[in-house]
Amino acid sequence: MTSSSPVGGPDGDGRGRDGERLPRPPAFAFPAQTWREIAHLLANLLVGIVCFVFSLVWLTVGLGLAVTVVGLPLLAVGLRCSRALGRFERYRARGLLSMRIDEPSPLPHQPGSGFLGRLWTNLRDPVGWRATLYALIRLPWSVVTFAITLTSLFVAWPVLPWIARGLTHVDRAMVRGLLFPSDELERRIAELESDRGTVVDTAAADLRRIERDLHDGAQARLVALAMGLGLAKEKLEEDPEAAAKMVDEAHGEVKLALQELRDLARGIHPAILTDRGLGPALSALSARCTVPVKVTVELPERPAAAIEGIAYFTVSELLQNISKHSGAHTAEIELWRADNRLLIQVRDDGRGGAATDRGSGLSGLAERLGSVDGLFAVDSPPGGPTAVTAELPWHHRTGPAAGAAVARSRRSGRSG
Repeated sequence: MTSSSPVGGPDGDGRGRDGERLPRPPAFAFPAQTWREIAHLLANLLVGIVCFVFSLVWLTVGLGLAVTVVGLPLLAVGLRCSRALGRFERYRARGLLSMRIDEPSPLPHQPGSGFLGRLWTNLRDPVGWRATLYALIRLPWSVVTFAITLTSLFVAWPVLPWIARGLTHVDRAMVRGLLFPSDELERRIAELESDRGTVVDTAAADLRRIERDLHDGAQARLVALAMGLGLAKEKLEEDPEAAAKMVDEAHGEVKLALQELRDLARGIHPAILTDRGLGPALSALSARCTVPVKVTVELPERPAAAIEGIAYFTVSELLQNISKHSGAHTAEIELWRADNRLLIQVRDDGRGGAATDRGSGLSGLAERLGSVDGLFAVDSPPGGPTAVTAELPWHHRTGPAAGAAVARSRRSGRSG
């Protein structure tokens, strides 16, 4: 008795029922992605050895010489090179593992920071340190993956695609954990570094301005007042009328000095804003505008103090722009809360044409609001009307960014 093969299937000698030999599937007919993963795993050993040796050498020598003048610069150079090795590994992961990886932010450039400042920036580079850690822990895994992949390629090739996929999943996890850019964290670090310098510069400028205003303004008036009162005292007995006239003049000087001190204090931080909030503060601010202003404030509660300050000085600068440049007849201010945001809109019926892309004060406002996660939009077609909308977080972290934004807004509000 002879056995029959299944319909359409090969018989015992590999032929079909019609007598033609059927082609065998090629032994290594793997998808292209599988071959890329295999290439990645086989290359791991050489790349891992090079990166491990380099990282171990510069790290050991740099730390060993850290007490000398060459140790810290050597560490900084090593971290720069580790950044480059991390860039190469990301390139390899994109090409062979089909991963989508963005490059991390470059090291922040701080003009005028000097050699020590740049050195400290390099030594604190999180991207370089993560790339170094990746190079050090990758070598043992590279040895394992190379041995398994090479063995499977000649012994267990039918299951090699699954082996390669499993091994490269571990590689992908390591790349995500150590080589993916943490953009938000790095952006915050760079922002805080920048804002810290801005806070220092702003504080120094404010101190110089206060000193100048006191010296040239209130102090000069008080000196003149003291001299006038001294002369009036001398004339009190021999010429009472002249003395009385000089006292009247001194009284006027006192009023002017008090007004200058109030203006100076208002420029630092208006007391009405601290005591009563944005509604009354903006009403008092609009009363000093040369254009009639309608103020509408619908806030169920007060936002964070830093946000109040930014909002106040933002509106102050916008009102000064309206007074000086818009040619408007009326203006309107609206404040309201939407979810966890404070929204401000300032409108006027002036000539329009305002923009944030011409190096104007509006571009500075947009930058300052952006530093505290705010938004700034200008709608000002030629011929008007103009509507400026600002959006701020209701609560914001307290720190250099918020403090710097308040300080910069305050200075712009005074100088606008």
